[in-house]
Parts: sequence; structure tokens; C-alpha cells
Amino acid sequence: MHYGLDDLIRLMDALRDPDSGCPWDLEQTFASIVPHTLEEAYEVADCIEREDWTHLRDELGDLLFQVVFYARLADEQQWFDLHAIIDQLVGKLIRRHPHVFPNGTLDGAGVDAIAVEQVNQNWEAIKQEERNAKARAGVLDEVPLNLPALSRAAKLQRRAARVGFDWPEVGGVLDKIEEEIAELRQALAQGDLDNAREEIGDLLFAQVNLARHLEIDPEQALRNTNAKFERRFGHVEAQVNAGGHEWEQLSLEQLDLWWDEAKAKGL
Repeated sequence: MHYGLDDLIRLMDALRDPDSGCPWDLEQTFASIVPHTLEEAYEVADCIEREDWTHLRDELGDLLFQVVFYARLADEQQWFDLHAIIDQLVGKLIRRHPHVFPNGTLDGAGVDAIAVEQVNQNWEAIKQEERNAKARAGVLDEVPLNLPALSRAAKLQRRAARVGFDWPEVGGVLDKIEEEIAELRQALAQGDLDNAREEIGDLLFAQVNLARHLEIDPEQALRNTNAKFERRFGHVEAQVNAGGHEWEQLSLEQLDLWWDEAKAKGL
């Protein structure tokens, strides 16, 4: 038997039924589900990074369930339902792809010859028109607070850059990084840990800006480095265990030799 989207909606209705539903599901609110949504999104990303296509389908299903759950909660408040979400999404994507839907409908699909750069420019211009239509006052107003810090920093910087608040060249960003390092050194030399904490934040923000100028996703770059660190440290740990050593018996120099060995092996 194969289930469809309508079955998933029916299942959600049953879980939230006040008389016969699941006690856990009935207790949930928009706020209580958010941590699960973030976790599911990261599990999807993890499967893709590991090229674990076997489990990706399952994780995508878990993420889809989060959307259905939110839709059910909104429907209970008589705000909107899943069909309204889909309707708004499809309309928005048609509007943002005029080169694919020149007639503004699904029936008018037909790709015009257009470069990727032009697609990106059109996309941003249309999004800006949509933001203007919402009568938002601030350039940064719609940057979500709950984004991971690195991703949010990059998004804040992109928004500011659109109105001209940006270095014209990457050299200015590098100079800013060096400036922040100097200020961090000064704070540490003065023993001012509160200021050092602030300077570390400034340094991270400047490094994210560098990644943005180089068109590198800082969140993904750090995730890649985390994975690389795990592989190389795993090699070091394997050498420690293979030799029957205790960590405290080994010098940093010896551990560094095994670390360099891991690098040489391309780990």
C-alpha cells in the first residue's frame, strides 16, 4: 500500500484529535516544535554531506512532517492550512521565475534563454519588491533570529550590502580581520575577558564577511572543517589506542606527529 499527502494530513488530524489523539502530540505548540524542526533540518543536511541516500528519504519525511504539524496547528487557530501554504508557495515561485513562467501561470511554462547571473538578479529584485510590499521599515527586519549564528551573520551582511554598506573589494575585509585580531590581542594583554568575548564575536563576524565576499557559505565551511577535525583526531586516537598509551603520558609533540600523519594521508 502506498500512502500520499492526503493520508499524511489524515494522520496528523488523528494525532491531534482532542478525544482520541496522541497525548504528546496534543501537548505540542508552535514554540515546542521548533527545536525538533531544526534538528530534522540538520539531519537532512547530515545525510546529504555523508551521501547517505538510503536514510535521506526517511529524514526528508521527518522534515515534511514538521511542516504538516505547523499547518495543523495553524488550522486549529483558523489562520491557514496546508493547502494555503502550498498555494502561496506555488504562486510565489511562479512569480520569482518569470523566465520559466512568462505568463505568470503553470500553463505558461517555457524557459527563456537567460544566464544564471541574471536569474539571481531577477530573484533578488522580485524578493525586494515583495519586502517593500510588506511595508517593512528596516533593511534587516526579516532576517530570522533563530538562524545559526554564522548563517545569520552572512544574511545580515548580504542585506546591508544591497544598500551599499559593504567593502568594494575583499582587501578591506582582510584589513578588518587583522584589525579585530589586534584588538583581541590587546584585550587579552589587558586581562579584559569581557572585551575579549566581544572582540572574538567581532572577529568571527569579519571572517563570515570574508566568506561572503568569496561566495563561500560559512556554515558549510565550518561543518566541513568539523568533519575534517573528527577524521584527523580519530586517526590520532587510533594511534593512542593501538600503542596502549594513556593520553596524559603522551607529549603534544607526539600527538602532533600523528596529526600530521593524518594530514599526509588526506584525512
